[in-house]
Amino acid sequence: MPQVTSPAPDFTAEAVIGEEFKELKLSQYKGKWVVLFFYPLDFTFVCPTEIVEYDAKLDEFKKIGAEVIGVSIDSTFSHLAWKKTARKDGGIGEIKYPLVSDITKQISKDFGVLLDTGVALRGTFIIDPQGIIRQATVNDLPVGRNIDEAIRLVKAFQFNEKHGEVCPANWNDGGKTMTPDVKKSKEYFSSVN
Repeated sequence: MPQVTSPAPDFTAEAVIGEEFKELKLSQYKGKWVVLFFYPLDFTFVCPTEIVEYDAKLDEFKKIGAEVIGVSIDSTFSHLAWKKTARKDGGIGEIKYPLVSDITKQISKDFGVLLDTGVALRGTFIIDPQGIIRQATVNDLPVGRNIDEAIRLVKAFQFNEKHGEVCPANWNDGGKTMTPDVKKSKEYFSSVN
């Protein structure tokens, strides 16, 4: 798995965007925050809950300047068929962000999330505008992600970059932050206890 603070492995692959097949390059997103997430398979159980939730929160990601990209080992044909299947029938409906086809499994390998069984774990990578991985988490197959946590993390990294202050445990937008200075750190702790 690529290390946090290292460049995200670039890739070029076919993706379903809207109802079209288009080539997508990760490097085309330089200058933007990216939440790149891997999921095991189309037409499964936990995966659609995550995909639909990312779509429901897409405006929140866009508001903070972040793009969302989903990746699985399925073909673009499978992605499109899943999008064209109504949610009540086990589909994902009209999601508004790209679903990348990693049919060769190379992207999943490069990001270190490919299992020996041939499917990807639930990997999430937050990539900054310079193409550097700032956060990575990987869930085992049976447990879905908290999409609000991805939003919180992007906001925290953006806050740090803008203000130079660090974000303590459980920080949320508008919450207390800390200056990376011993004296000011003590002041922070005395104000929260």
